[in-house]
Amino acid sequence: MSGATTAVLRIDMVSDIVCPWCIIGYRKLVKAIEEVQKTQPELEIDLHFQPFELNPQMPPEGQNVNEHIAEKYGADERTIADNRSRMKAVALELGVVFNSSDQSRIYNTFNAHKLLHEAAAIGLQLPLKLALFDAYFTQRLDISDPDVLLNIATDIGMTEDRVRAVLADDSLSATLRGELQKFIKAGVSSVPTFIFNQRYSVNGAQEPAVLQQVMEELLQSTD
Repeated sequence: MSGATTAVLRIDMVSDIVCPWCIIGYRKLVKAIEEVQKTQPELEIDLHFQPFELNPQMPPEGQNVNEHIAEKYGADERTIADNRSRMKAVALELGVVFNSSDQSRIYNTFNAHKLLHEAAAIGLQLPLKLALFDAYFTQRLDISDPDVLLNIATDIGMTEDRVRAVLADDSLSATLRGELQKFIKAGVSSVPTFIFNQRYSVNGAQEPAVLQQVMEELLQSTD
């Protein structure tokens, strides 16, 4: 690939805000991109966050996270505690602080995804996504609460009127449900899932070297 030519790589990251491996996966993706750009500094990354609901039936009040994991996966308290410790350690190595405990709650994320959909149209999707991750995993905020979402979204540059309009927009709710179904029908069953150039997907919070190899092979194939 010529150094004078700008290469563009589209990456769709299908993820949910309450998924710990999604923020971990994002940080690993960033490391992989940095490595690729060392040898291909002209590379531009076109990153899109796509919606996925791990728990679409989650009630407004949420659920204790240990109770939820035990019900969904059959894990006992010891396994849950061990997994939490492992995730905290992995996250911390990547600069992410998980302040989760056995008293933490998991919440419905539909309205957060609505805001992310709107934020994409005004160039604020990445800062909003990162702010939502931080709000949930570090600050332990209820990211299903409209007032919490309003504060997060306005802090990253969305107007209060726009946020309130998005949250109340039933047509946007229908659009988002269509987007959610699109990725399920495309075979996405767990997150994070990374889709490169809308044709090659990688599932899970893979190590940076794995993602780097995928990107480099795709870029070579388009030379």
